[in-house]
Amino acid sequence: MVLLLGALAALVLAIVLGAVALAGGPSGRGGVAGALTAIEHGYSRTAPEQPPAKRSFETAPGWLRAMVLRLSPSGVEATLQRRLDLAGNPPAWTPERVLAVKGFGLFAVAGLGVLLGSGSLGTVLLYGAGGAVAGFFLPDVLLLNAGQKRQAKIRDALPDALDMLTVCVEAGLGFDAALAQVARNTRGPLAAEFARVLQETQLGTSRTQALRATAERTTVAELRTFVSALVQAGELGVPIGRVLREQARGMRVRRRQRAEEQAQKVPVKILFPLVVCLFPAIFVVILGPGAISIMRSLF
Repeated sequence: MVLLLGALAALVLAIVLGAVALAGGPSGRGGVAGALTAIEHGYSRTAPEQPPAKRSFETAPGWLRAMVLRLSPSGVEATLQRRLDLAGNPPAWTPERVLAVKGFGLFAVAGLGVLLGSGSLGTVLLYGAGGAVAGFFLPDVLLLNAGQKRQAKIRDALPDALDMLTVCVEAGLGFDAALAQVARNTRGPLAAEFARVLQETQLGTSRTQALRATAERTTVAELRTFVSALVQAGELGVPIGRVLREQARGMRVRRRQRAEEQAQKVPVKILFPLVVCLFPAIFVVILGPGAISIMRSLF
């Protein structure tokens, strides 16, 4: 009983460590509101002070980082930074800190495996090795999952955001003012990305560079297409309202096509639960009485 309680405590600790690694960011609404408030008050020409994220890994032992880097493929820090970008860059989280969590998770879940496999030496080694592998890759799985969810939210919010942006521009607002209205009146990661575009332009970055940076921070093909259309319209002198109207129409068509595609997948997805759960019960109800009658007649 004591070993079971210890194992459960270790499992909860490992899950909490992984969840904390990705839950440090503010809510989409609060981040957008803070960004727009900062825009309204104006920026200096110097970049804002960064949080002390680089010092977050200094508390971890140096050998831990070296061990994790040795166990990871080359270029792992660049890969983790890309995944953090896709997940929205939670404040104070850097590739070094993710590596630290991977190291701690390796030992924590390995200890859990040893506790669960108490008995023969082979069982202990097997459970310990499996726990070490699971704890080492758990932060990667959580980070990838967070990035995929964020990209899906951006893709789903893009058509409505473009509709609002089109209405604002056609009502007479400039593009930056319309973008601020969309960021202020919508929620989620897309609003945060639009607010970041406004931040970067206030800091002196050109609109084209800020929009391209936004496209690079995502894997949403629709957003990349939208940014490319805006950049090309700016270079060719095409009215921005016309471009926004066409892009909004195209986004709505793509969203409808995705919904139809998901609807067509439902029969295939529901087939497995039917075969495993429903059909056996139907067979028992239909064939059960006949099988009982046959057994009575034979025996």
